[in-house]
Amino acid sequence: MSDIVSAEWLMQNLAKVRVLDASWYMPADKRDPKAEFEAAHIPGAVFFDIDALSDHGTGLPHMLPTPQQFGRDAGALGIGDSDMVVVYDGAGIFSAPRVWWTFKAMGHDKVAVLDGGLPAWKKAGGALQSGPAHPAPATFTPRPNGAILRDFHAVKAALGNTQVLDARSAPRFEGSEAEPRPGLKSGHMPGAANVPYRAVLTSDGHLKDDQALQTLFAEKGVDLRAPIITSCGTGVTATILMLALEKLGSRQVAVYDGSWTEWGGRDDAPVATGPA
Repeated sequence: MSDIVSAEWLMQNLAKVRVLDASWYMPADKRDPKAEFEAAHIPGAVFFDIDALSDHGTGLPHMLPTPQQFGRDAGALGIGDSDMVVVYDGAGIFSAPRVWWTFKAMGHDKVAVLDGGLPAWKKAGGALQSGPAHPAPATFTPRPNGAILRDFHAVKAALGNTQVLDARSAPRFEGSEAEPRPGLKSGHMPGAANVPYRAVLTSDGHLKDDQALQTLFAEKGVDLRAPIITSCGTGVTATILMLALEKLGSRQVAVYDGSWTEWGGRDDAPVATGPA
């Protein structure tokens, strides 16, 4: 199964897959993704609440849950061990890759992102359904894959010998714009490269084509064959970079789950400012 599927593909295979609406927005957007889901969603879809289905034992936002919690929650959403999963969001491509990565981190590789999300589905003439979902419970067995996950200490140890890509905007990366979350330092990890997540997307929320992506990463000096760690503000848009990298064949990509919310809040984390 490809990591990315089109709206047309999903229309033809809707009965064979489990569909998740993983819409999540920044607080400033003032959008209610669950209410939007109940108003209109892809038929048969279930709402995946990124904040609720996360580790609540940490002060960091929507961190990866424990395998036990994820197994329970995924099963409650009707996702079973043999299911093919397609994840979408209401922005095009924004939060869906976070859930795609989460399933992969739990050892479930039969998962893909809907390219262009709900807007692409609507544009293609896809049917819509309203109301809350009532999935039949299933059994989901997590098999954690630590190869695609990095914590603070692993990232700190990797600086200088592993490529780190930061998906935040250039002003935040350079430290010229304050972080949206209070109490965080401004700047970036020493040696990191800035690849704003919007740079890998088209204006209508699709991933750019391979040639455009290859050109972008080449301009940033990224070696697609070498290990890469992606980071962002809270671990959401870092997964968009991972999706783009996997599309190009990179197979040594990991996400720093705590991202800048953790790094920028620690006294023992080195910080650089200015352009990379």
